[in-house]
Amino acid sequence: MSTNTASESDSGPVFEYDDRPIWSRVVDDPGPAMRWLAVAGALIAVELGAFIGAILTVLDAAFIGVTALFDVLFGLVGLGGLATGVVNFQSSVSGAITGVRDAAESLPTLLSRETIPNQGHMTGPDGPWVDTFLGLEPALAWAIRVLLIVAYSLFAFYWLFQGWLVFRDNYRQADWTPSDDVVDRLRGHRWGQFGIFVLALFLIMALFGPALGPTTVAGNIQSPYSNEIQHFDEEAGEVVTITAGAANFDSKSKGAGDQNVGPMTYDKFERFHPFGTLPNGRDLFTFMMGGARITLIVAGIAIGLSSLIAGSLAMVSAYYTGVVDLSILTTADGIVSVPRLLLLIMISAVFANHWIANVLDGGFLLALIFGFTGWPFLWRAVRGPALQVAQEEWVDAAESFGQGSRTIMRKHMFPYITGYLLVYASMSTGGIIVGLAALSFLGNGLGITPPTPAWGRAVSLGQTYVAGPSWHISFIPGAMIVVLVTGLNALGDGIRDAIDPESQSDEGEEAAAGGGA
Repeated sequence: MSTNTASESDSGPVFEYDDRPIWSRVVDDPGPAMRWLAVAGALIAVELGAFIGAILTVLDAAFIGVTALFDVLFGLVGLGGLATGVVNFQSSVSGAITGVRDAAESLPTLLSRETIPNQGHMTGPDGPWVDTFLGLEPALAWAIRVLLIVAYSLFAFYWLFQGWLVFRDNYRQADWTPSDDVVDRLRGHRWGQFGIFVLALFLIMALFGPALGPTTVAGNIQSPYSNEIQHFDEEAGEVVTITAGAANFDSKSKGAGDQNVGPMTYDKFERFHPFGTLPNGRDLFTFMMGGARITLIVAGIAIGLSSLIAGSLAMVSAYYTGVVDLSILTTADGIVSVPRLLLLIMISAVFANHWIANVLDGGFLLALIFGFTGWPFLWRAVRGPALQVAQEEWVDAAESFGQGSRTIMRKHMFPYITGYLLVYASMSTGGIIVGLAALSFLGNGLGITPPTPAWGRAVSLGQTYVAGPSWHISFIPGAMIVVLVTGLNALGDGIRDAIDPESQSDEGEEAAAGGGA
């Protein structure tokens, strides 16, 4: 093992740098890596189908995003033939990915609803229950599945972090980097940890939404009349079969008389509803799980696109300054000067009949709009740090050694602004989520296309009944939006305090003010 000492001091710490390739370091000390991989392999094996499905979902979304950009560019320059070819190519490849993903998701997993079923029925007026996990009541079977999924997911997140610690302590080239201090400070930041916990819970909803719900989006919301359920009919004295749509019709929550199925109750068809039902009788919990997936996908694409544009332009404007900086500033001011809601409505109307408007049920178009209109806010936030680092001596030294502009921006400027970009991006994500919910609340062709679940539409559906027995329809989705936005703001506060401890304020003070939204 060859270890080089990078710098030494009689009074300060000694930093060591191992210049061997990563595989050589693993071969010399394979124990920690093998132990971590063994647990990671077991975690993946029990949920292999779900993992493959998630990877292919991300791959499909990325492929659609890239091809969509080419299609728009070809359309703008008048190359309609090439644009049509891109669309056809996109459709064929995306269809193939979808087919493989569906096959992967059909694989049995340990925590699937097929392994721990909760949809069953009684065989008589006093039971017993059949077709549920171990013959338990649907509520208990559902609770067992949810608890196992949450426990599994939280441990998987912890094990990912543990993998970083194994890499840092055993295989990293440098035995210390500034990121170590950032992580250590974040581990002691309770408000930031609250943000991480909230974000982890909502990611679990997005990843395991199909298994978390007491029923499925396809069977209860999108195609209820194509799916059947069984229940014991007391009048007929036997088990009867009806469609989920017919059961939904008699399970509406409209706040009048007996027309209400509240949280943690059964409807008269022996279906358990953790969050109650919507005014159209559909299960609210399943609706919220489906909404979590589309919300986080759209918000993730939008903030990723905004961060990429803002970070790139911040380094370009700070490095070249002068006319380049002024041009970017003018462009940013021009975008900001247009009311965002008006811009969203205009662009949605222009692309109403375009195939992009159908990707992710309208969510992909919204993500592009949020991404291309949100970057000026991020750019203004990181332009100052970029200007500051562009004037440092190490940038001048890099220029004197003949390094190109792109190399200098990538190696000497980007690491410096990354922390600031993470802080403002996490806080801005809350604004995107609130904006997406607002568009779905307004409806009329805006927001996510029905019947695909959207949190804002649930709030809109329940606004008439908010003061009655069906208060849960608007309150629960609204509360979930507030919790998620607060968690994202808390995460931003935690990252900011971890990067710059001198800026640390009273925990939660700014997040409570809802800065990101």
